[in-house]
Order: sequence, then structure tokens, then C-alpha cells
Amino acid sequence: MAADFQHLTLVRSDADGVAWLILDRLDASTNTLSRDVVDELAAAFDVLEKAPPQGLVIASAKPAGFIAGADIEEFTRIDSAEAARKLVGRGWELFNWLARLPFPTLALIRGHCIGGGLELALACRYRVVVDEPATKLALPEVMLGIVPAWGGMKRLPETIGAPAALDLMLTGRSVDARRAKQLGLADECVPLRVAENAARMLVKSGQSRHKPPLALRPLNGPLKGLVAARARKQVAAKAPREHYPAPYAILDIWEKFGGNALAVPADHPASLESIFRLPNAQNLIRVFFLQERLKGFGKPAGEASDFAPRHVHVVGAGVMGGDIAALCAWTGMTVTLQDRDIVRIAPAVARAAQFFERKARGDKAAKARQVRFALDRLIPDPHGHGLARADVVIEAIFEDLEAKRALFADVERGAKPDAVLATNTSSLRIEDIATALSTPARLVGIHFFNPVAKMPLVEVVAGAESDERLLGRAAVFVRRLDKLPLPVKSAPGFLVNAVLAPYMLEALRAVEEGIAPETVDAALVAFGMPIGPVELVDTVGLDIALAAGRALAGQGAEPPPRLAALVAGGDLGKKTGQGYYPWVDGKAQKGAVGDIPNGLADRIVAPLLAAARRCVDDGVVADADLADAGVIFGTGFAPFTGGPLHYVASQHETSVVAAPAVGDAIVHAR
Repeated sequence: MAADFQHLTLVRSDADGVAWLILDRLDASTNTLSRDVVDELAAAFDVLEKAPPQGLVIASAKPAGFIAGADIEEFTRIDSAEAARKLVGRGWELFNWLARLPFPTLALIRGHCIGGGLELALACRYRVVVDEPATKLALPEVMLGIVPAWGGMKRLPETIGAPAALDLMLTGRSVDARRAKQLGLADECVPLRVAENAARMLVKSGQSRHKPPLALRPLNGPLKGLVAARARKQVAAKAPREHYPAPYAILDIWEKFGGNALAVPADHPASLESIFRLPNAQNLIRVFFLQERLKGFGKPAGEASDFAPRHVHVVGAGVMGGDIAALCAWTGMTVTLQDRDIVRIAPAVARAAQFFERKARGDKAAKARQVRFALDRLIPDPHGHGLARADVVIEAIFEDLEAKRALFADVERGAKPDAVLATNTSSLRIEDIATALSTPARLVGIHFFNPVAKMPLVEVVAGAESDERLLGRAAVFVRRLDKLPLPVKSAPGFLVNAVLAPYMLEALRAVEEGIAPETVDAALVAFGMPIGPVELVDTVGLDIALAAGRALAGQGAEPPPRLAALVAGGDLGKKTGQGYYPWVDGKAQKGAVGDIPNGLADRIVAPLLAAARRCVDDGVVADADLADAGVIFGTGFAPFTGGPLHYVASQHETSVVAAPAVGDAIVHAR
């Protein structure tokens, strides 16, 4: 017997008495818990409660996954605290209803199970996850500046224990199927071929709901206060409450209100009223949509729709080239890595092995297999034999125009006619390099940032003649690496370096004036930056910062005296152990922070804001939203502001303080 709805299907089996509720949101590639879907779920629960089955399995008909959470578009339409309470109340009551249904319930999870999707699954008695790489479970609300208010703050600690639950809720990180089973978040982790049978057997098993071990239960009871206090200290070290109130709200709601956001008084800092009164949540939701827009550039479409890169050839086995090659190999592509000889390639392979070991998951044998297979895909190729088979060719040699021209003249002759030819240059114009090609339109830029594995943004650079089809393929390749492709035009510094350079320059100017590096960095971290600008210069490398500045400014410009002196003395920052700071075990050794002068952060940020505006005006990026996206994901610019240009608009500024042009970057001093 079946009952049909618009977004789901309810099917009852006469053979075993198990009902199946299949979610398939109409006209959408992904299941989200929009208001109409929530209403249909309530109607289905009503039907089931009146005629109870022996068990209920909730599953998805979408190839993309289980449920991707609430409909974020609905959050953007919340215009009052009352509206926020209604939205939260709808999900809270629905999942409480699911939890008290008078028969066993089970969520069969394949693919993503995110936010409200996981809260729905937690309201079920059982959870079965399909053992596939795409299966991911998470409560990422904190990353949107909100809280998992549909039961996650109550049921996740009850299911897996407070320490693991708080870690997931406060970071927003996901776990795969096997880790979910280890945590107790999933009752079973099974291959796809037996998933439905496993669900049938478990939902009728009579097995008790999973609870954390006895030793962990007091941490979700009488010891809550101690756990919460410790967690607050850890959060405070990374995210101040005034910038990111959501993690503090999660802790307060869990500790003091039983995980029920609706029970929090309106005047409490953790209340829904407090969260939605501030612009932080709306700004972080804005960042989410900016991220989705960047992802969209990498979706195969048009002439790039059939592009599936399988073989990448990287020329240059230095830090950047080697790390790009390692990332490509880890994501499943065959990679040939070329340099002058095997001796130059060996360190890159050694670094890749360490990277693979960090990324591998599972037991010892599983990790060993993953590392071995990835290393098998990374092939040292000093003679460049892989060039002729590559779908993507990436040049990552030193920043010398003539050397790059000579290389691409050879690459063009040896590569497949339809291969993407890309340079990883950070400061040279695509047009200038492309003069060496018989078909300059073949060259595009694919500009990674260091460290390659951690930085989410990759600039896809269009030269004046770059082929749009190849640019589309480059963006598809970037998404294959799980990175965010940002289309930019060829211009000095593109977007990210063009905004970073004047920002770092202004910070170094402040140091030249006698303000301690520690004070400068503290001012910008307090503003919301992930790392201070002086420490950033040390991390990038003083020689690289100086050379990039000169390349952007042109020859003859004078650098800040202390920067030039440090480079002349061989003190290049983190990599040599001494720069503006001494470095020990990879960490800057900082002295005491003095009093921060009023307006210091605004002064140092102003050139960045001006440069971002200029990049939009000059057409380096298509619009202000893309500038905001690029600067957030490429520099870590305070996400809670919504991006630099959004920040300017929110401050009701009519103009940005005039700042040095990009040509002044790094190398001019007062």
C-alpha cells in the first residue's frame, strides 16, 4: 500500500510490516527541509501514527544524498525574532514527534546528511550509513552563525557523549560513514548492496537505542558545567564572542537549557533573539551563498560538460608544484611530475607521502592501502613522458618570464591538442607568457595558494585571448580537487595578491614607524583576521614578499628598510627561523603586546578595502560579491563581516580612504 505526497512517498510492505518513507523533493537535485517538506513529513507522521507499522525506514531517492539540511533560502527571509522562533519551533516539534512515534524508526543514510538532515536522523531510534566516500554526517550550523536548534544540541550528546558531540557542533566538521559507526552516531555501516536489508533487520530487531559508554554519561549530566567551561576556553582562543556568538550559544543552550533553544529567555546572549539581532549570522549565511556561487563555476556545463580530467602533468617539483601534484594524486588522478632530474623530484614525493599519511583514514591496513595507491598515482617523470597523455598541464617553475615562455613553447608542441595548458604564476601576466605559444588562446592561469592542501581558493585566470572553453575546463578541474574556482582577469596580482600586498605594506609601514610587530598583529587579529599581517609576511617568506612587491610595482621602487635589511641578511621568516619574529618549531615567538593605538586596524585594513574596490572597478573580478568571496576564501578576511566590500557598505562609508595603488605594493615606504 502506498500514500503519495508531492515531495515524498510512503510505502507500506505487507510482507514484513515495515513502512518506507522516501524523500524526493520536487524539482530539486537535493533534499532540503523547506517548509513544504516539513509540512508533508508532519502529514506522513500523522498517517503513520493512526495506523502504526512494525517499523519505519526513512531514506532518500536523491543520488546526491540523504538530506542537506534546512532550506537556507528561508533563513534569508527571516525578518524578526518571532519569525526565527516559528522556524525553529516547526522543526523542533516535528522531530520530537518523530522521536515519540510508537514504533521503531530508522534513518538509512547514503551521501550527505547535514544539519537538519542529521537532526532528523538523530530523532530516529536507529541509523544505518552506507560505506561510501560521499557519505558525510555533520551539524555545520555554527559555520552559518546559527545553532542546530531542531534537536541536535539535545540528541547528539545523548547519543555519542558530550565531548565528541561538542567537537562536531562547535567546529561544524563532518565525519564519514566509518567514523560515524565508531562514534556510535551510526548503528551500522554497511555496503550499498546490503543497505536495505540491513535497515529492515535493524528496525525490527528490538535493539535498544544507542547510548554513550557509562563513563561518558556524567559529562552530559552533573559534570556539564565543567565540560562547558573547558570548551568555552578553547573556543575563546580561536573565536571571540563578539565576532562569532554561535559557538557560545551552543554551549549555553546545551549546558543550561537542555539543548532547547526555545527555552532560552529573550534577554539571554544565547537566545534566538540575540543571535538574529546581530548581523553576524546573516553575514555568515551570505558567505555560504558566496561559496556556493564559486562552486557553481566548477560544475560541468556547455562545452566543459564532458570534461573529466584523469591525468595531470606538473612541471616544477618545488614546494608549489610538488604539493599541487600530491593533491591531484590524492583525489584520484594520475600525475606525472617533471623536473630537471629525479633528485629534484624526490623531496616532493617524500612530502606527498607525509601528506597522504595525514589524509588517510581507517585502520592501519586501510591507511596503508590508501597511501600506497596514492603514491602509485604520483609518477616521477624527469623526461616529461607524461606530457603527451595529460588532460591538464600545470607549470609551477620559478617566476621568470623568459623561462616560462621557453617552457610553454615546448609544452605546446608535446601536449594533446585539447589539453588545458595552465601556469601557476602569481605575478606575471598571462598575455606575456602566452606570446611563446603559436595559439596564445590555449594558455590559462590556475593560481593556487600556499599551503596548497589548506587554502580553499584557486584563481582561474583569463588572459586577453584565453579560450572560454579551456577556462571552463580549468574551473571543472579545480572543483575536482574540492577547491573553489574564482574567475579573474589577468592583471598584476590578480585579485588576492593585489589586495594582500598593500595591506601587508601598510602593516610593515607601521612597524617602520616604531609600532611593535606584536601590536600590529594583535590589532588585526582583534579585527577578525585569522593571522596578523606581519606574521603572514614571515609565513609567506620575506624574499617572496619582496620579489612579489617589486614585480607588482616595477623596478626602481624602494622596499621598507627593515624588510630589505632582513632579506639581505638571509632572515627570510619562518623558513629560516628568523624574520620579523624568531621562529621555533614552526611557531612565531612573540613578545608582549603593547597598547594598540586607536584606529590602527582600520588604517591597515583600508588599503585592502580600496584595492578590492579597484579590482571590481577594473574588471579583475566581475562584481563586488566575487571580490568578497575571493578575499574571504583567499586571505581569510573576517567572514563574520560578509567580505571587505560588504563590510564597507555596512559601515555606511561613502568612500574608502585613499590607499597606495597596487603598483606601490610592498616596496614603497614612507
